[in-house]
Amino acid sequence: MDELFTDEHFADWYPVDGRRGLSPARLAMVSVPQCAENLTDRQVAEAVRCRLDWKYCLGLELDDSGFDYSVLSEFGTAWPR
Repeated sequence: MDELFTDEHFADWYPVDGRRGLSPARLAMVSVPQCAENLTDRQVAEAVRCRLDWKYCLGLELDDSGFDYSVLSEFGTAWPR
């Protein structure tokens, strides 16, 4: 599922200067299993930290520490409706 979303799909959402944030494509990709499993943002953040199936689905290294659940809330408010 690597090519379902790419950062280029979200290029207009983010400034070109400043500190690099999390990959917007990866954050979008998180929403797919989140909807499938009907999980809250907190549960998703925990799944990304702890579950091998989520790490595999997102293409993360086994030692990836994930992200804070609040990142998903911020990303969700930017998602076009």
